[in-house]
Amino acid sequence: MLQVQVLREETNRVIEGLKKRHFKDAELLVNEAIEIDKNRREIQKQADDLKAKSNSDSKKIGELMKGGKADEANILKGQVALDKEHIKKSEGSLAEFEKRLQEILYKIPNVPHPNVPAGKAAEDNATVYEHGSVPILHAAALPHWELIKKYDIIDFDLGVKITGAGFPVYKGKGAKLQRALINFFLTEAELAGYTEIQPPIMVNEASGYGTGQLPDKEGQMYFVNEDGLYLIPTAEVPITNLYRDVIVPEETLPIKNAGYTPCFRREAGSWGAHVRGLNRLHQFDKVEVVQIAKAEDSYKILEEMALHVQGLLEKLELPYRKLLLCGGDMGFNSAMTYDMEVFSAAQQRWLEVSSVSNFETFQANRLKLRYKNKEGKTQLLHTLNGSALALPRIVAAILENNQTEDGIKIPEALRRYTGFDWIK
Repeated sequence: MLQVQVLREETNRVIEGLKKRHFKDAELLVNEAIEIDKNRREIQKQADDLKAKSNSDSKKIGELMKGGKADEANILKGQVALDKEHIKKSEGSLAEFEKRLQEILYKIPNVPHPNVPAGKAAEDNATVYEHGSVPILHAAALPHWELIKKYDIIDFDLGVKITGAGFPVYKGKGAKLQRALINFFLTEAELAGYTEIQPPIMVNEASGYGTGQLPDKEGQMYFVNEDGLYLIPTAEVPITNLYRDVIVPEETLPIKNAGYTPCFRREAGSWGAHVRGLNRLHQFDKVEVVQIAKAEDSYKILEEMALHVQGLLEKLELPYRKLLLCGGDMGFNSAMTYDMEVFSAAQQRWLEVSSVSNFETFQANRLKLRYKNKEGKTQLLHTLNGSALALPRIVAAILENNQTEDGIKIPEALRRYTGFDWIK
């Protein structure tokens, strides 16, 4: 959530920045928020002035009574009572203005960093780096949804039977491959200095608002109505919320956490090869990395986090490209995002496997996540997160790109985790 002070003092920068997102209501909402805040502050000043006057008059009443001036004291008592009524009405108006201001601020997305391209959609994203060669497969190569049947390692029909579409069952070497990838990603995160967290996979409403999933993505989250809890779409939500309403000691920064969780997304699928098999699921596994940092360090850290993800892909021997997302393709919370895509040789297309984002103060403002600098001033921190990595499309690419006529070859870096070199 943007700070109202930023809207007020940097109005043109905010509006021009939001144009990069093609956010049609930018000027309307920003100006409305500024106007409501102006009215709110005026009412607040009036209420504060009345409170000060009321306190002063109350003291005078005591002095008048002591001086035997009961009539004057009683007149002043009446005025104090009237002032208190006005204060009560002002506080009611103030609450309404604050509620309305909060509702508007929740609707305004983050302002893109100046380096973010001003495109409308995915085709306008900028490719900033490519690594690896596209593998050449044998003539009888298959897409992963056929390979999993051939080797009996993942069963979508069983998932439909016990839950529904988008909830696969992993079997045998398929299950071991999943576990191997999770352990590999967590070990690499630990080597990079991240502290492992095992958080709850359900969160309350306050946590959803804290990291910006609510109200923006309410329809995409599974909701347990009886308990008012949401199944998490990513470990980012519970891990970042560990620091909600916290003033972090400066010497602990940056904070680096990593966590493995299952993730749940209600997003509707559609027909076609681009959502077949593991390409889009309602439940999937992911290792997430989260950092909390000072403003002056956050963009250096964003690059470091992107390099961490790139290193994972290189160790898995997967060809990939790094994209800088344009304003129109970025998430609601993000100020800058890199996407990593691996090339699926059997599908002949790029698959997104990771997003690494800097949210600047957007989440921290909602979370009230702060630190005190050396001068003793309390300041908002920057939050960052990245998939390191999401498993389904990584598994799809490993299966497809490493298939041979003799079976599927496991990448060297994974073999000590899988305990086998081939799926046959």
